Amino acid sequence: MSEKRILIVDDDDEIRELLEFDVRASGYFVDTASDGLEGLNKALNNTYDLILLDVMMPKMNGFDVCKNIRQAKLAIPILMLTAKGTIDDKTEGFDCGADDYLVKPFDIQEVLLRIRVLLRRNQIEDKTALFDEILHVGDIEIFPETLETIVVNKRVKLTPTEFEILYCLMQHFNNPVTLATLLDEVWGYDSNEDVRMLRVHVGGLRNKIEPDTKNPKYLHTVTNVGYKLTPFSGE
Repeated sequence: MSEKRILIVDDDDEIRELLEFDVRASGYFVDTASDGLEGLNKALNNTYDLILLDVMMPKMNGFDVCKNIRQAKLAIPILMLTAKGTIDDKTEGFDCGADDYLVKPFDIQEVLLRIRVLLRRNQIEDKTALFDEILHVGDIEIFPETLETIVVNKRVKLTPTEFEILYCLMQHFNNPVTLATLLDEVWGYDSNEDVRMLRVHVGGLRNKIEPDTKNPKYLHTVTNVGYKLTPFSGE
């Protein structure tokens, strides 16, 4: 397996150097940037497997960096590390296209865990070879190689997290999937603290696949349980 390449973007020298040391010691190739504009330029002009991204930075904040990366159609997993820890801040981060979010101060072992989960998730094509999976049912077809879905002839690009949520729901189509199951299959662990994060990602997925998010045809909330995918719009 080739060495995974990780870009760390943070204007705090102490935090950036700490992350660089521990991430490199875990066996990854590490590149760094000390402001948002430098980080964006590196992300657009190099190949990385994951980005650790601060929010409050000079020249360009992390939210704008994330937006620009997604607008460039890059599906690189992005883990935001920031002191901005309110629900509104997290929601803004996910709306910009971030895949995960940790609040400073953080435990480095938690950072490394999240890195492993995101890298695993971004290798869906490797995982699918292990399963007798469903990739096309009803109005919905998914493409692991490009992280895209087609819904009634509309092709849309998904983030790695959105793709894996949809992938999980398709394996259980027409049946409720609990929040705990989604958290375990998508993030690799079940944490009640991350339910809000899951709901935000589901909202982003709905915005991409539903003709009318207020009256969803496909992705339904099951009260006190989780979610259900009904891939046939006629049902």
